[in-house]
Amino acid sequence: MPNVTKPMGRFEFIVLMAALMSMVALSIDAMLPALGIIGQDLNVANANDSQLIISSVFLGMAFGLIIYGPISDSFGRKKAIYLGVGIFLIGCLISIFAQDFEHMLIGRVLQGFGAAACRVVTIAMMRDKYDGKEMAKIMSLIMMVFIMVPALAPSVGQLILFVADWHGIFVVLFILALASVIWLHTRQDETLAVEKRAPFSLTNIKRGMIETIKHPESRTYTLGAGIMFGAFVGYLSSSQQILQVQYGTGELFSLYFGALALAIGFSSFANSKLVMKMSMQTLCIAALSVVFSTSIVFFIYAEFVNENPGLLSFMLYMLSTFFCFGILFGNFNSLAVHPLGHIAGVATSVISTVQTLISVMVGSYIGQHYDGTIIPLILGFTICSGITLSLVVWLRLRVSSRLTAI
Repeated sequence: MPNVTKPMGRFEFIVLMAALMSMVALSIDAMLPALGIIGQDLNVANANDSQLIISSVFLGMAFGLIIYGPISDSFGRKKAIYLGVGIFLIGCLISIFAQDFEHMLIGRVLQGFGAAACRVVTIAMMRDKYDGKEMAKIMSLIMMVFIMVPALAPSVGQLILFVADWHGIFVVLFILALASVIWLHTRQDETLAVEKRAPFSLTNIKRGMIETIKHPESRTYTLGAGIMFGAFVGYLSSSQQILQVQYGTGELFSLYFGALALAIGFSSFANSKLVMKMSMQTLCIAALSVVFSTSIVFFIYAEFVNENPGLLSFMLYMLSTFFCFGILFGNFNSLAVHPLGHIAGVATSVISTVQTLISVMVGSYIGQHYDGTIIPLILGFTICSGITLSLVVWLRLRVSSRLTAI
């Protein structure tokens, strides 16, 4: 590797890390406006099967999350990203030249598997360069950029469809990924010194997985996060059918989708302030209670009063739900890894993998039951939030009773 003659400044580092982390969101959200077109071109018989173009990325990512952390610890951060982006590029090429739906899904799984490196290793690089409050500040700035990607990605996809067909979206993803890894190669030094590297060990991964699953707090919050993220994946998978087709938003689909994505961004910012005044458990219970209660009310309304509520009422319901999701996602992950600080690296990979696998199964089930109405989605939010709320409350009562007994 050539030495970098001029050290990368903080601003450039932030933009580079945000660009790499955004590969996951771009590969998912930029495809949403094109799902129906791809399904038609590849002769998908059931319209709901086009949702697999989204969920297959999460499936690939679930298996990638568990290995890139240990690989980067053993062989260096940059080499792990080179490997992941290389696999992502191969997946893009397979999808570009896919002549049938099966090859498209193979390409998408590889894209998710490769993009997982960008999600995991970039955080490790930030830990290498910064710590304490400095890292928190850098992470906050990166997340500000990262949050904008899901809001803007569908618009990017829609703009590409104005000048090219759906293949153009994969071409743009290919170019952006290649440009990012070249940028990393030429401008950023390796952040993990050779003397700090650890031998690659499947035993450590297995040990960390067993300890994570056995710990009641980690297990509960990992399961809860997977279930709730599954409801979110169910929305992502069916959002194009609901907003663009059912509600007839057409080319304005990306604007409505972006507005809902921004709700998560705003709530993430609000959560950073609220956690200084309230416990994460209290915030999670409050957010789950809001999602559960509003989902019950909206489900009853949709089921017994108006099977297809107006777009405005649907958007208001989703905005409140997504605001709560923004609070849940960050807190659940922190609560899951908190009791496992001594194996934080491996535990984070295990927790992310288990969460993603659960979310793929839950989200695919919800999405595949789309029937031209929003009822399956709202029912999914109701059941998922109800189960998760029960788990979190049960854990809190169990911990309280144990402390009382002591």
